[in-house]
Amino acid sequence: MTGWESFIYFASAALVLWLCGALAAWKDRYRTAIAMTAGGLLVYAVFIVLFWAGLQRPPMRTLGETRLWYSFFMAVSGLLVYARWRYRWILFYSAVLAAVFISMNIFMPEIHDRTLMPALQSSWFVPHVTVYMFSYSLVGCSAILAVAGLAGNTGKYLETTDRLMYIGTAFLTFGMLSGAIWAKSAWGLYWSWDPKETWAAVTWFFCLAYIHLRLYGGSRYRMAYILVLAVFAGLQMCWYGVNWLPSAQESMHVY
Repeated sequence: MTGWESFIYFASAALVLWLCGALAAWKDRYRTAIAMTAGGLLVYAVFIVLFWAGLQRPPMRTLGETRLWYSFFMAVSGLLVYARWRYRWILFYSAVLAAVFISMNIFMPEIHDRTLMPALQSSWFVPHVTVYMFSYSLVGCSAILAVAGLAGNTGKYLETTDRLMYIGTAFLTFGMLSGAIWAKSAWGLYWSWDPKETWAAVTWFFCLAYIHLRLYGGSRYRMAYILVLAVFAGLQMCWYGVNWLPSAQESMHVY
């Protein structure tokens, strides 16, 4: 069995491989970059599987456990973007973003026990959290590209950003729909407009605003990048920022 205390070893090994992959990408060593990054993902995935087995439940309940998945999917998204568009720098920035959340888990560990409250004992639990974390990672890569585009005053990253945002919005939509169905079975309501659900809706509308702008707004690339960053900020608020709101203390989403 692998407990949380071994996370630092698996995460450090994975991070070293991701950074080596990023260095290889910067030197235009494509196959080495792919192999190193994939190797890091394999190491990280091994920990997740062993940790899942040790907990005897999906490791998706606490903020620390969702950060675990976000770090993993951030590296996945970076690898997919690099493999498709060959941006030499994307693996470095995706690894850095993953490292931030890994560091949060290392320096701010949480208690991870085996128990799940009744509302979480649902077949929707795993797909709902998984698609949300994957959509978060796609938006994370989009945000990296948006910052690069704004800094370089160029719209050359818009094609890639479009693909990531369209797919990310699709996954985010599925996450919201699955969450609504799950909420109906758990609490009797599809939607209650509590703080987390409200911010999820706000973020989703930011996504729609981005798509509308790209379809009908011409070449306003700076506004498009700003909307990507708004979506990214909204997701952070929806994910953990709402926990700081006084109104969230009575939320049904506080476990």
